[in-house]
Amino acid sequence: MASDNFVDYVKIYCRSGKGGAGSRHMRRERHIPKGGPDGGDGGRGGHVIIRGNKQMWTLLHLKFQKHTKADHGKSGGAQQRTGAEGNDAYIDVPVGTIVRDSETNEILFEIDEDGQEEIVRKGGKGGRGNTHFKSSTNRSPDYAQPGEDEEEGWTILELKVLADVGLVGFPNAGKSTLLSVLSAAKPEIADYAFTTLRPNLGIVSYRGNRSFVMADIPGIIEGAHEGKGLGLRFLRHIERNSLLLFLVPADSDDIAKEYQILINELRQYNPQLLDKERILAVSKSDMLDDELKDEIRKQLPDLKTIFISSVAQQNLAELKDLIWNTLDHD
Repeated sequence: MASDNFVDYVKIYCRSGKGGAGSRHMRRERHIPKGGPDGGDGGRGGHVIIRGNKQMWTLLHLKFQKHTKADHGKSGGAQQRTGAEGNDAYIDVPVGTIVRDSETNEILFEIDEDGQEEIVRKGGKGGRGNTHFKSSTNRSPDYAQPGEDEEEGWTILELKVLADVGLVGFPNAGKSTLLSVLSAAKPEIADYAFTTLRPNLGIVSYRGNRSFVMADIPGIIEGAHEGKGLGLRFLRHIERNSLLLFLVPADSDDIAKEYQILINELRQYNPQLLDKERILAVSKSDMLDDELKDEIRKQLPDLKTIFISSVAQQNLAELKDLIWNTLDHD
């Protein structure tokens, strides 16, 4: 998936269909004088429905198609014929999409399964025909209900990437390089901060034709939860990861301190993120000898730690083992 094609936030306009009007038709046939009312009900207006699609990874298609409208219901007819329902309008989105009301910012629902369907704008009910209003005192009602109005408005769609492993680290920690080495993903890699501007996904092959999905999240900096750097926009992607793989480079001034800053940013954003499984990988460690590694290990917090090098391909198989066992796959 090319990073330029990754869109994780769109605002779209949806309008459902208006309900069809009820009929006020009177029965008119030979030899049947005073046939009475026989007007049918109007058809329901079409719904606007959000549908989950596991084949999709981005909201790009909605960036250029911001308006979705369902069809109106048809009016009722003679002989108590009900009008046709308006066709529903479907909007396919990736699994992991959150739907919000644009005015209140309230979460309406989440799409977390393939094929899940949720109505975002409900079609208007069809009006009742004049047959419903016949009574002993009014045998020929010359009126019927109009259809209910449509619903319309702006809706916000946010995508949270679904991945088994999320790479968390400062800019230039080596996250994109690790993803490119472990998977077929081709993230942009360069020697400057914030090379990754959008999440990148890669499928990492494991023994026995097994695999897991790894996401390279754009770099976090101190103050990200307040909107600094790339801010909150990409922190939400971490919420959907089963395991967080923290990457801190071996040439960092203080590996333990960098790890604590990252932990603090996640805590400030959402304390529940700290309930996830965590692994600390010290990247670019091909420059360290065993003695130095032992010295660094003494200063690190008490969690699963591994020294790796993506460029020299050191301990990458061991890293995959550690990830797989931590994910607790069958």
